[in-house]
Amino acid sequence: MPVAAAPLSAEHARLMLKALADPIRLQLIEVLGNGERCVCDLTSELGMAQSKLSFHLKVLKEAGLLNAREEGRWVYYSLEPQSLQELRAWLAGLASRCTTPASPCC
Repeated sequence: MPVAAAPLSAEHARLMLKALADPIRLQLIEVLGNGERCVCDLTSELGMAQSKLSFHLKVLKEAGLLNAREEGRWVYYSLEPQSLQELRAWLAGLASRCTTPASPCC
């Protein structure tokens, strides 16, 4: 029986959301939503220099949103589905609690 993952901490959620807040990184996430890509494909698909792309990939990877796999001299990136599910669950928790009315003031 699989062990349930610990709930996402608010700090880790902030790290993920901060990484996703950048338009270029969000575009990368959208492209990788269609499956694994090689860095060489990402540079041509996004029209971006490899050095700039590498910076954004590093931020997303450090936030736990990407997996990287090396094959020969190339690195292939894909989304980390577990992290996306944890972020979705964290946001769902907020959504389920946000309609709770305030306690009456004294």
